[in-house]
Amino acid sequence: MKLDQFLKFQGVTLTGGQAKHLIQSGFVTVNGELEVRRGRQLNAGDIVTVEDESFEVELAPDSTP
Repeated sequence: MKLDQFLKFQGVTLTGGQAKHLIQSGFVTVNGELEVRRGRQLNAGDIVTVEDESFEVELAPDSTP
């Protein structure tokens, strides 16, 4: 899942435009490092922090046989 999609999924933002602004304004870190790429691919276990709120990335297992 991409970072901007994750922020929308978590309810941090309502739109992709809001997510883009938040990310590019320097309010988002991934695993403790500033991230300004909204298309950053997230992996299970990554910690996304927006201001003082943190979220752990949990991805469903691939259901493809």
